[in-house]
Amino acid sequence: MDRVGTVVVGAGQAGLAMAYYLRRRGEDFVVLDGNDRVGDCWRERYDSLRLFSLPRYASLPGLRIGTKDCPNRDEMADYLEQYAVHHELPVRTGVRVTRLSQDADGFVVETNAGDWRADQVVVAAGMHSTPWWPSFADELDPSIRQLHSLEYRNPEQLADGTVLIVGAANSGTDVALDAVKTHRTLLAGRHPGQVPVDIDSTVGHVFTPVVMFLFKYVLTRRTPMGRKAIANALKNGLPLTRNKLDHLDAAGIERLSRIEGVRDGKPVTADGDVLDDVMNVVWCTGSDPDHSWIDLPIFGDDGRPRHERGVASDVPGLYFLGLDFQYAIASASIQGVDRDARFLVKHLTQHAAHLDRRSADRTIPVDRR
Repeated sequence: MDRVGTVVVGAGQAGLAMAYYLRRRGEDFVVLDGNDRVGDCWRERYDSLRLFSLPRYASLPGLRIGTKDCPNRDEMADYLEQYAVHHELPVRTGVRVTRLSQDADGFVVETNAGDWRADQVVVAAGMHSTPWWPSFADELDPSIRQLHSLEYRNPEQLADGTVLIVGAANSGTDVALDAVKTHRTLLAGRHPGQVPVDIDSTVGHVFTPVVMFLFKYVLTRRTPMGRKAIANALKNGLPLTRNKLDHLDAAGIERLSRIEGVRDGKPVTADGDVLDDVMNVVWCTGSDPDHSWIDLPIFGDDGRPRHERGVASDVPGLYFLGLDFQYAIASASIQGVDRDARFLVKHLTQHAAHLDRRSADRTIPVDRR
């Protein structure tokens, strides 16, 4: 069993940001990732995906992304791969963590390629890997093609006929604008509101720094305004950022009320309309973290880890990075991940020093004369 000071699980933007700061502090660590290549967490998303962030906000510390505008999916994936090479980060790809436990000698990280023992562990993976859809999805006619947004790549996956997109937030409107190029497309769900400016315009470029400042420094768990905004986002989702209702209408997308059930194998809206001609459903209904491999007493009644700004509340030496709203609205963004990583690495190095002192105390000989 290999021994290392810290194991970072996941080589996405969160894991790489953490690795950058661990490298700067001279820590002994390794990054484990189950994908074949760094950046595959982005390559697995839908083809038309494009970030909301300008290069300044889409870059990790120590290396600016080489795009002139908001990067697309593949540009972001390639950048992460370049980042790991540029900073010579110790990333092991193709190593999937299957169980995390703890004994008297520290953490035990079990993988498909051998086990590791670590003094500390940073969980930076599994944040959006378990698709969620309503239970009545199983009642749809088997002839209807069903996909989740985590599975959707492009319209070629869709069967002939009408496409119903369920969920009208950012991913749902992205998929709808993609699907409508080749299929009649219906979009069902509550409108979450929208950013009032075109983020790709000159005005939007001026507006972006203000929004990023608010999301990162004002709308945090430490401020009443931030706690209210986070609670609202958890309940209703974030507003449309790039896409607007005018864009949907101009593209010919038909907007409907929520889907609330199934009748005779067909989806039914909240208004009672039965959608008889739907042949495809893409569920853009969100996803949950997959931390089922963590065999430690850290989870609350809601199934999510108990933590304070990413520091596990019940298990010293365990940390989380990249959680939605971990500290601020911006926490799941690249800029938010950077700030949260800097906070965690301070705790991590302090805990490592404490372990070193405790180990030294145990090895000091005692004069019993």
